[in-house]
Amino acid sequence: MRTNDPQAILDREPMSRAQWAVVAVMVGLNALDGFDVLSISFASPGIARDWGIDRGALGFVLSMELIGMAVGSLALGGFADRMGRRVTILTCLGIMTAGMLGAASAGDVYQLSGWRLFTGLGIGGMLAATNAAVAEAANDRRRALCVVLMAAGYPVGTIVGGSISAVLLANYGWQSVFLFGAVASACFVPIVLLAAPESIAFLVHKRPPDALAKINRSLARMGHATIDSLPERAVAKPKTSAIDLFSAALRRKTVLLTLAYLAHIMTFYFILKWIPKIVVDMGHAPSAAAGVLVWASAGGAAGSLLLGLLTSRVKLLPLTIGAMLGSVALVILFGRGGSDIATLSYLAAAAGFATNAGVVGLYALVARSFPTGLRATATGFVIGIGRGGSALAPAVAGLLFAAGYPLSTVAILMALGSAVGALALFGLASRKASAS
Repeated sequence: MRTNDPQAILDREPMSRAQWAVVAVMVGLNALDGFDVLSISFASPGIARDWGIDRGALGFVLSMELIGMAVGSLALGGFADRMGRRVTILTCLGIMTAGMLGAASAGDVYQLSGWRLFTGLGIGGMLAATNAAVAEAANDRRRALCVVLMAAGYPVGTIVGGSISAVLLANYGWQSVFLFGAVASACFVPIVLLAAPESIAFLVHKRPPDALAKINRSLARMGHATIDSLPERAVAKPKTSAIDLFSAALRRKTVLLTLAYLAHIMTFYFILKWIPKIVVDMGHAPSAAAGVLVWASAGGAAGSLLLGLLTSRVKLLPLTIGAMLGSVALVILFGRGGSDIATLSYLAAAAGFATNAGVVGLYALVARSFPTGLRATATGFVIGIGRGGSALAPAVAGLLFAAGYPLSTVAILMALGSAVGALALFGLASRKASAS
Protein backbone atom coordinates (compact mmCIF):
# COMPACT_ATOMS: atom_id res chain seq x y z
CA MET A 1 0.00 0.00 0.00
CA ARG A 2 1.40 3.40 -1.04
CA THR A 3 2.00 5.92 1.73
CA ASN A 4 3.33 9.45 2.04
CA ASP A 5 4.97 8.70 5.37
CA PRO A 6 8.69 8.08 4.64
CA GLN A 7 9.33 6.82 8.17
CA ALA A 8 6.67 4.15 7.70
CA ILE A 9 8.42 3.14 4.46
CA LEU A 10 11.79 2.86 6.23
CA ASP A 11 10.30 0.98 9.16
CA ARG A 12 8.56 -1.75 7.16
CA GLU A 13 10.89 -2.29 4.16
CA PRO A 14 14.07 -4.42 4.25
CA MET A 15 17.22 -2.38 4.75
CA SER A 16 19.06 -1.50 1.54
CA ARG A 17 22.79 -1.27 0.91
CA ALA A 18 22.57 2.51 1.21
CA GLN A 19 21.03 2.21 4.67
CA TRP A 20 23.67 -0.27 5.75
CA ALA A 21 26.27 2.14 4.35
CA VAL A 22 24.97 4.87 6.67
CA VAL A 23 25.18 2.42 9.57
CA ALA A 24 28.75 1.51 8.55
CA VAL A 25 29.77 5.19 8.48
CA MET A 26 28.31 5.68 11.96
CA VAL A 27 30.18 2.58 13.17
CA GLY A 28 33.37 4.12 11.77
CA LEU A 29 32.68 7.46 13.44
CA ASN A 30 32.14 5.77 16.78
CA ALA A 31 35.38 3.85 16.24
CA LEU A 32 37.07 7.21 15.71
CA ASP A 33 35.50 8.41 18.96
CA GLY A 34 36.85 5.33 20.72
CA PHE A 35 40.38 5.97 19.56
CA ASP A 36 40.27 9.72 20.23
CA VAL A 37 39.02 9.17 23.79
CA LEU A 38 41.70 6.60 24.58
CA SER A 39 44.56 8.30 22.74
CA ILE A 40 45.45 10.00 26.02
CA SER A 41 45.53 6.59 27.71
CA PHE A 42 47.93 5.21 25.10
CA ALA A 43 50.11 8.33 25.44
CA SER A 44 49.90 8.67 29.24
CA PRO A 45 52.96 6.58 30.20
CA GLY A 46 55.17 8.68 27.89
CA ILE A 47 53.61 11.91 29.14
CA ALA A 48 54.19 10.96 32.77
CA ARG A 49 57.80 10.03 31.98
CA ASP A 50 58.63 13.14 29.93
CA TRP A 51 56.97 15.66 32.24
CA GLY A 52 57.55 13.88 35.56
CA ILE A 53 53.94 13.96 36.78
CA ASP A 54 52.53 11.55 39.38
CA ARG A 55 49.39 9.40 39.28
CA GLY A 56 47.26 12.01 41.02
CA ALA A 57 48.04 14.73 38.45
CA LEU A 58 47.76 12.26 35.58
CA GLY A 59 44.28 11.28 36.74
CA PHE A 60 43.08 14.86 36.26
CA VAL A 61 44.61 15.03 32.77
CA LEU A 62 42.85 11.78 31.89
CA SER A 63 39.55 13.35 32.97
CA MET A 64 39.73 16.46 30.81
CA GLU A 65 38.15 15.18 27.61
CA LEU A 66 35.41 13.52 29.65
CA ILE A 67 34.42 16.97 30.93
CA GLY A 68 34.52 18.28 27.37
CA MET A 69 32.45 15.32 26.21
CA ALA A 70 29.82 16.14 28.82
CA VAL A 71 29.53 19.74 27.62
CA GLY A 72 29.62 18.64 23.97
CA SER A 73 26.90 16.04 24.47
CA LEU A 74 24.60 18.52 26.20
CA ALA A 75 25.19 21.44 23.83
CA LEU A 76 25.61 19.64 20.51
CA GLY A 77 22.93 17.02 21.19
CA GLY A 78 20.37 19.83 21.11
CA PHE A 79 22.15 21.32 18.08
CA ALA A 80 21.68 18.01 16.24
CA ASP A 81 17.93 18.14 16.89
CA ARG A 82 17.75 21.75 15.66
CA MET A 83 20.22 21.85 12.75
CA GLY A 84 20.57 18.23 11.68
CA ARG A 85 22.58 15.09 12.34
CA ARG A 86 24.89 15.53 9.36
CA VAL A 87 25.97 19.14 9.98
CA THR A 88 26.58 18.28 13.65
CA ILE A 89 28.79 15.33 12.70
CA LEU A 90 30.85 17.48 10.30
CA THR A 91 31.22 20.20 12.93
CA CYS A 92 32.40 17.66 15.48
CA LEU A 93 34.96 16.23 13.05
CA GLY A 94 36.45 19.71 12.65
CA ILE A 95 36.67 20.17 16.41
CA MET A 96 38.26 16.76 16.91
CA THR A 97 40.85 17.32 14.19
CA ALA A 98 41.90 20.67 15.65
CA GLY A 99 41.94 19.30 19.19
CA MET A 100 44.17 16.34 18.33
CA LEU A 101 46.63 18.61 16.49
CA GLY A 102 46.70 20.90 19.51
CA ALA A 103 47.36 18.01 21.90
CA ALA A 104 50.30 16.86 19.76
CA SER A 105 51.89 20.32 20.06
CA ALA A 106 51.21 20.83 23.80
CA GLY A 107 54.21 21.85 25.86
CA ASP A 108 52.92 21.25 29.39
CA VAL A 109 50.12 19.68 31.39
CA TYR A 110 47.94 22.80 31.26
CA GLN A 111 48.07 23.12 27.48
CA LEU A 112 47.43 19.42 27.04
CA SER A 113 44.48 19.55 29.43
CA GLY A 114 42.97 22.46 27.50
CA TRP A 115 43.28 20.70 24.15
CA ARG A 116 41.83 17.49 25.55
CA LEU A 117 38.90 19.47 26.94
CA PHE A 118 38.36 20.99 23.48
CA THR A 119 38.62 17.59 21.76
CA GLY A 120 36.02 16.23 24.15
CA LEU A 121 33.48 18.79 22.90
CA GLY A 122 33.58 17.18 19.46
CA ILE A 123 33.57 13.63 20.78
CA GLY A 124 30.54 14.27 22.98
CA GLY A 125 28.53 15.92 20.23
CA MET A 126 29.49 13.19 17.77
CA LEU A 127 28.02 10.38 19.84
CA ALA A 128 24.72 12.22 20.37
CA ALA A 129 24.38 12.77 16.61
CA THR A 130 25.48 9.31 15.46
CA ASN A 131 23.23 7.51 17.93
CA ALA A 132 20.22 9.38 16.52
CA ALA A 133 21.37 9.04 12.90
CA VAL A 134 21.82 5.28 12.99
CA ALA A 135 18.48 4.71 14.76
CA GLU A 136 16.76 6.77 12.07
CA ALA A 137 18.51 5.04 9.15
CA ALA A 138 17.46 1.56 10.29
CA ASN A 139 14.14 -0.21 9.82
CA ASP A 140 12.00 -1.23 12.77
CA ARG A 141 13.24 -4.83 12.81
CA ARG A 142 16.94 -3.97 12.76
CA ARG A 143 16.96 -0.75 14.81
CA ALA A 144 18.25 -2.18 18.09
CA LEU A 145 20.86 -4.26 16.26
CA CYS A 146 22.08 -1.25 14.26
CA VAL A 147 22.43 0.93 17.37
CA VAL A 148 24.37 -1.85 19.11
CA LEU A 149 26.63 -2.27 16.05
CA MET A 150 27.25 1.47 16.04
CA ALA A 151 28.22 1.35 19.70
CA ALA A 152 30.45 -1.65 18.98
CA GLY A 153 32.54 0.63 16.80
CA TYR A 154 33.94 2.21 19.96
CA PRO A 155 36.00 -0.81 21.09
CA VAL A 156 36.89 -1.61 17.46
CA GLY A 157 38.41 1.86 17.23
CA THR A 158 40.49 1.24 20.32
CA ILE A 159 41.63 -2.13 18.96
CA VAL A 160 42.78 -0.70 15.63
CA GLY A 161 44.01 2.54 17.16
CA GLY A 162 45.73 0.72 20.00
CA SER A 163 47.53 -1.61 17.61
CA ILE A 164 48.72 1.37 15.56
CA SER A 165 49.62 3.26 18.73
CA ALA A 166 51.78 0.37 19.94
CA VAL A 167 53.81 0.61 16.72
CA LEU A 168 53.98 4.42 16.91
CA LEU A 169 55.07 4.40 20.56
CA ALA A 170 57.77 1.83 19.84
CA ASN A 171 59.28 4.12 17.18
CA TYR A 172 58.20 7.69 17.92
CA GLY A 173 57.13 9.87 20.83
CA TRP A 174 53.70 10.03 22.44
CA GLN A 175 52.83 13.02 20.23
CA SER A 176 52.55 10.66 17.24
CA VAL A 177 49.39 9.11 18.74
CA PHE A 178 47.58 12.46 18.61
CA LEU A 179 48.86 13.23 15.11
CA PHE A 180 47.44 9.94 13.88
CA GLY A 181 44.10 10.81 15.47
CA ALA A 182 44.02 14.19 13.74
CA VAL A 183 44.65 12.64 10.32
CA ALA A 184 42.00 9.97 10.88
CA SER A 185 39.42 12.58 11.95
CA ALA A 186 40.06 14.70 8.86
CA CYS A 187 39.74 11.67 6.56
CA PHE A 188 36.18 11.07 7.73
CA VAL A 189 34.89 14.41 6.42
CA PRO A 190 34.64 13.32 2.75
CA ILE A 191 33.27 9.92 3.81
CA VAL A 192 30.37 11.57 5.65
CA LEU A 193 29.72 13.95 2.73
CA LEU A 194 29.54 11.06 0.27
CA ALA A 195 27.78 8.29 2.20
CA ALA A 196 25.72 9.83 5.02
CA PRO A 197 22.85 12.09 3.87
CA GLU A 198 20.72 13.92 6.40
CA SER A 199 18.33 11.74 8.40
CA ILE A 200 14.90 11.38 6.75
CA ALA A 201 13.22 11.39 10.16
CA PHE A 202 14.91 14.70 10.97
CA LEU A 203 13.82 16.23 7.64
CA VAL A 204 10.22 15.13 8.21
CA HIS A 205 10.28 16.56 11.73
CA LYS A 206 11.96 19.92 10.96
CA ARG A 207 10.65 20.41 7.38
CA PRO A 208 13.16 22.83 5.83
CA PRO A 209 12.07 24.40 2.50
CA ASP A 210 13.68 21.64 0.39
CA ALA A 211 12.68 18.78 2.70
CA LEU A 212 10.56 16.89 0.14
CA ALA A 213 13.29 16.90 -2.52
CA LYS A 214 15.95 15.76 -0.03
CA ILE A 215 13.71 13.02 1.35
CA ASN A 216 12.92 11.69 -2.13
CA ARG A 217 16.61 11.71 -3.10
CA SER A 218 17.43 9.67 -0.02
CA LEU A 219 14.51 7.28 -0.54
CA ALA A 220 15.51 6.72 -4.19
CA ARG A 221 19.12 6.18 -3.17
CA MET A 222 17.95 3.56 -0.68
CA GLY A 223 15.83 1.82 -3.33
CA HIS A 224 12.50 2.74 -1.75
CA ALA A 225 9.41 4.36 -3.26
CA THR A 226 9.35 8.16 -3.22
CA ILE A 227 6.50 10.26 -1.81
CA ASP A 228 4.28 12.88 -3.44
CA SER A 229 4.03 15.18 -0.45
CA LEU A 230 5.10 15.41 3.16
CA PRO A 231 2.82 13.64 5.65
CA GLU A 232 0.43 15.84 7.55
CA ARG A 233 1.36 16.85 11.03
CA ALA A 234 -1.14 15.58 13.54
CA VAL A 235 -0.55 18.47 15.94
CA ALA A 236 1.72 21.47 15.57
CA LYS A 237 4.22 21.12 18.38
CA PRO A 238 6.35 23.86 19.95
CA LYS A 239 10.12 23.70 19.78
CA THR A 240 11.56 20.94 21.90
CA SER A 241 14.26 21.34 24.53
CA ALA A 242 15.89 19.37 27.30
CA ILE A 243 13.07 20.51 29.60
CA ASP A 244 10.72 18.21 27.65
CA LEU A 245 12.73 15.24 28.90
CA PHE A 246 11.19 15.88 32.32
CA SER A 247 7.58 15.82 31.20
CA ALA A 248 5.31 13.44 33.08
CA ALA A 249 5.62 10.80 30.34
CA LEU A 250 9.43 10.88 30.12
CA ARG A 251 10.69 11.96 33.54
CA ARG A 252 11.21 8.50 35.02
CA LYS A 253 12.98 7.19 31.92
CA THR A 254 15.24 10.24 31.78
CA VAL A 255 16.28 10.06 35.44
CA LEU A 256 16.84 6.30 35.60
CA LEU A 257 18.69 6.03 32.29
CA THR A 258 20.89 9.00 33.19
CA LEU A 259 21.70 7.51 36.60
CA ALA A 260 22.42 4.11 35.06
CA TYR A 261 24.74 5.61 32.46
CA LEU A 262 26.48 7.90 34.95
CA ALA A 263 27.20 5.09 37.39
CA HIS A 264 28.19 2.40 34.90
CA ILE A 265 30.38 4.66 32.76
CA MET A 266 32.53 5.43 35.81
CA THR A 267 33.44 1.76 36.00
CA PHE A 268 33.91 1.62 32.23
CA TYR A 269 36.36 4.54 32.14
CA PHE A 270 38.30 3.32 35.15
CA ILE A 271 39.21 0.23 33.15
CA LEU A 272 39.94 1.98 29.87
CA LYS A 273 41.75 5.02 31.25
CA TRP A 274 44.01 3.34 33.80
CA ILE A 275 45.04 0.04 32.21
CA PRO A 276 48.16 1.41 30.41
CA LYS A 277 49.54 3.19 33.48
CA ILE A 278 48.76 0.24 35.77
CA VAL A 279 50.59 -2.14 33.43
CA VAL A 280 53.61 0.18 33.03
CA ASP A 281 53.86 0.60 36.82
CA MET A 282 54.09 -3.20 37.05
CA GLY A 283 57.35 -2.95 35.09
CA HIS A 284 56.17 -3.55 31.52
CA ALA A 285 56.95 -1.44 28.45
CA PRO A 286 54.43 1.20 27.21
CA SER A 287 53.96 -0.75 23.97
CA ALA A 288 53.02 -3.85 26.01
CA ALA A 289 50.61 -1.73 28.06
CA ALA A 290 48.93 -0.57 24.86
CA GLY A 291 48.60 -4.24 23.92
CA VAL A 292 46.73 -5.01 27.15
CA LEU A 293 44.34 -2.15 26.41
CA VAL A 294 43.79 -3.63 22.96
CA TRP A 295 42.78 -6.89 24.65
CA ALA A 296 40.28 -4.96 26.81
CA SER A 297 38.89 -3.38 23.65
CA ALA A 298 38.72 -6.74 21.87
CA GLY A 299 36.69 -8.06 24.77
CA GLY A 300 34.51 -4.97 24.52
CA ALA A 301 33.89 -5.54 20.81
CA ALA A 302 32.95 -9.17 21.50
CA GLY A 303 30.57 -8.09 24.25
CA SER A 304 28.92 -5.55 21.95
CA LEU A 305 28.45 -8.03 19.13
CA LEU A 306 27.12 -10.77 21.39
CA LEU A 307 24.63 -8.37 22.97
CA GLY A 308 23.56 -7.26 19.50
CA LEU A 309 22.96 -10.85 18.37
CA LEU A 310 21.02 -11.65 21.52
CA THR A 311 18.65 -8.70 21.09
CA SER A 312 16.65 -10.73 18.56
CA ARG A 313 16.04 -13.46 21.16
CA VAL A 314 16.23 -11.78 24.59
CA LYS A 315 14.73 -8.48 25.75
CA LEU A 316 17.21 -5.63 25.75
CA LEU A 317 16.62 -4.43 29.31
CA PRO A 318 17.44 -7.70 31.14
CA LEU A 319 20.40 -8.20 28.80
CA THR A 320 21.83 -4.85 29.81
CA ILE A 321 21.24 -5.49 33.51
CA GLY A 322 23.04 -8.83 33.20
CA ALA A 323 26.01 -7.17 31.48
CA MET A 324 26.30 -4.65 34.31
CA LEU A 325 26.24 -7.32 36.98
CA GLY A 326 28.93 -9.19 35.06
CA SER A 327 30.93 -5.97 34.96
CA VAL A 328 30.94 -5.75 38.76
CA ALA A 329 32.39 -9.23 39.12
CA LEU A 330 34.95 -9.01 36.31
CA VAL A 331 36.35 -5.59 37.22
CA ILE A 332 36.91 -6.84 40.77
CA LEU A 333 38.61 -9.94 39.33
CA PHE A 334 40.87 -7.74 37.19
CA GLY A 335 41.99 -5.93 40.32
CA ARG A 336 42.96 -9.20 41.98
CA GLY A 337 44.76 -10.64 38.93
CA GLY A 338 48.43 -11.38 38.42
CA SER A 339 51.16 -9.13 37.03
CA ASP A 340 52.25 -11.09 33.95
CA ILE A 341 51.15 -9.75 30.57
CA ALA A 342 49.17 -12.84 29.55
CA THR A 343 47.05 -12.88 32.72
CA LEU A 344 46.51 -9.12 32.59
CA SER A 345 45.43 -9.36 28.96
CA TYR A 346 42.87 -12.10 29.60
CA LEU A 347 41.41 -10.34 32.62
CA ALA A 348 41.30 -7.02 30.78
CA ALA A 349 39.45 -8.70 27.89
CA ALA A 350 36.89 -10.19 30.28
CA ALA A 351 36.33 -6.86 32.05
CA GLY A 352 36.07 -5.06 28.71
CA PHE A 353 33.52 -7.63 27.51
CA ALA A 354 31.06 -6.89 30.30
CA THR A 355 31.60 -3.15 30.73
CA ASN A 356 31.22 -2.39 27.02
CA ALA A 357 28.18 -4.64 26.64
CA GLY A 358 26.51 -2.59 29.37
CA VAL A 359 27.34 0.68 27.61
CA VAL A 360 25.99 -0.36 24.21
CA GLY A 361 22.86 -1.76 25.83
CA LEU A 362 22.26 1.65 27.38
CA TYR A 363 22.71 3.39 24.02
CA ALA A 364 20.09 1.13 22.48
CA LEU A 365 17.72 1.71 25.40
CA VAL A 366 18.05 5.49 25.05
CA ALA A 367 17.57 5.37 21.26
CA ARG A 368 14.28 3.49 21.56
CA SER A 369 12.92 5.30 24.63
CA PHE A 370 12.51 8.81 23.18
CA PRO A 371 10.67 10.26 20.14
CA THR A 372 12.44 11.59 17.00
CA GLY A 373 12.23 15.25 18.00
CA LEU A 374 13.97 14.53 21.31
CA ARG A 375 16.19 11.58 20.39
CA ALA A 376 19.49 13.44 19.97
CA THR A 377 18.65 15.80 22.84
CA ALA A 378 17.92 12.81 25.09
CA THR A 379 21.09 11.03 24.00
CA GLY A 380 23.09 14.20 24.56
CA PHE A 381 21.54 14.76 27.98
CA VAL A 382 22.01 11.20 29.24
CA ILE A 383 25.56 10.97 27.89
CA GLY A 384 26.43 14.54 28.85
CA ILE A 385 25.37 14.22 32.47
CA GLY A 386 26.80 10.72 32.64
CA ARG A 387 30.17 11.63 31.23
CA GLY A 388 30.30 14.82 33.23
CA GLY A 389 30.04 12.75 36.36
CA SER A 390 32.27 10.04 34.98
CA ALA A 391 35.05 12.59 34.56
CA LEU A 392 35.56 12.00 38.26
CA ALA A 393 36.39 8.32 37.65
CA PRO A 394 40.00 8.67 36.44
CA ALA A 395 40.65 11.46 38.94
CA VAL A 396 39.18 9.54 41.89
CA ALA A 397 41.12 6.41 40.93
CA GLY A 398 44.29 8.50 40.64
CA LEU A 399 43.76 9.99 44.10
CA LEU A 400 43.11 6.53 45.56
CA PHE A 401 46.31 5.21 44.01
CA ALA A 402 48.23 8.28 45.20
CA ALA A 403 46.88 7.73 48.72
CA GLY A 404 48.44 4.27 48.73
CA TYR A 405 45.44 2.02 48.13
CA PRO A 406 46.32 -1.19 46.24
CA LEU A 407 44.80 -2.04 42.86
CA SER A 408 42.52 -4.69 44.40
CA THR A 409 40.84 -2.12 46.67
CA VAL A 410 40.55 0.54 43.97
CA ALA A 411 38.98 -1.99 41.59
CA ILE A 412 36.32 -2.96 44.16
CA LEU A 413 35.39 0.67 44.78
CA MET A 414 35.25 1.55 41.08
CA ALA A 415 33.20 -1.59 40.27
CA LEU A 416 30.39 -0.26 42.47
CA GLY A 417 29.39 2.06 39.61
CA SER A 418 28.12 -0.87 37.55
CA ALA A 419 26.19 -2.15 40.58
CA VAL A 420 24.41 1.20 40.95
CA GLY A 421 23.67 1.24 37.20
CA ALA A 422 22.08 -2.21 37.38
CA LEU A 423 19.89 -1.09 40.29
CA ALA A 424 18.70 1.93 38.28
CA LEU A 425 17.70 -0.32 35.39
CA PHE A 426 15.90 -2.63 37.81
CA GLY A 427 13.81 0.43 38.68
CA LEU A 428 13.02 0.93 34.99
CA ALA A 429 12.12 -2.75 34.65
CA SER A 430 9.82 -2.69 37.68
CA ARG A 431 7.93 0.31 36.27
CA LYS A 432 7.44 -1.49 32.95
CA ALA A 433 6.20 -4.59 34.74
CA SER A 434 3.70 -2.61 36.83
CA ALA A 435 2.46 -0.76 33.72
CA SER A 436 1.82 -3.97 31.75
